[in-house]
Amino acid sequence: MMNTLTPSKIPAYKKLILLVSVVIPIVVGILFTMKKIPGNLSFLPPIYAGFNAATAMLLISALVAIKNGRVEVHRMFVRLALMLSLLFLVCYVAYHLTSDPTYYGDIDHNGILSEAEKIKAGSWRIIYFITLISHIGLSMVVIPLVLFSYLNAWAGNYEKHKQLVRFSFPIWLYVAITGVLVYWMISPYYG
Repeated sequence: MMNTLTPSKIPAYKKLILLVSVVIPIVVGILFTMKKIPGNLSFLPPIYAGFNAATAMLLISALVAIKNGRVEVHRMFVRLALMLSLLFLVCYVAYHLTSDPTYYGDIDHNGILSEAEKIKAGSWRIIYFITLISHIGLSMVVIPLVLFSYLNAWAGNYEKHKQLVRFSFPIWLYVAITGVLVYWMISPYYG
């Protein structure tokens, strides 16, 4: 059984969630403007794509568990999904600290997209960017939604938890699935 959170601690956790929800997107954004540190972590993208795939499966399993009244199993799946999402973030940050960006369609891996490469990529390039942009945007939105959903369950406020999960679950699932799709689409262009 989940220990219920002491009500006096809830305001501090709410502030922490808000702080984390602001800091994570800022740090990730800064990654793309920083000079890269030495190191080769090129093995990480398929690993963190795997974390996304496993997160999606855990979320679906958590939904099935709660629909079948298996609360403890539901909690275990959600906690594992949270842990994998955190591992994803750590690996994603580590990779982008050491690696230049990869461009969709950059066949020769020179970091410059020629007109010929753009033409060869065709309409898949548009589909990739639509998927990527929605993935990035919703990944920022989902952080506070998921954390507040979890906080409400931990605090025993199950009605508020259910209200938030109506939004956080499909967004989190979408972010996890599109994370895999984005990796699958960009992986041929890794250097």
